[in-house]
Amino acid sequence: MESIQECNKMRLAIQDTIEVINGKWKLLIIASLTRKPYRFKELTRELGISPRMLSKELQDMEMNKLISRTVYESKPVTVEYALTDYGKTLNDVMNAMRDWGVKHRKKIMRG
Repeated sequence: MESIQECNKMRLAIQDTIEVINGKWKLLIIASLTRKPYRFKELTRELGISPRMLSKELQDMEMNKLISRTVYESKPVTVEYALTDYGKTLNDVMNAMRDWGVKHRKKIMRG
């Protein structure tokens, strides 16, 4: 049996994770960036997200070191976003969520 202290540590760790990847968009952004780096407008189109919301989410993710932002001095200036090595450590979490989601959908669709 886990002690109360161990249980509290587990809940705190889960809370920290939720705070970093919370919201409707962050996990979808990570899933897209898993395939390749994207420019801002490409992500907007791919996800169907407003530029304002995407900007906010990308700033949060950059602050948490999940993504990198590279500015290219072209005309017009282009900005590309990519997962960092640290962001890639979420692969196991993403795979587990995908697998659970597939099973859940099958269970619900069966009635």
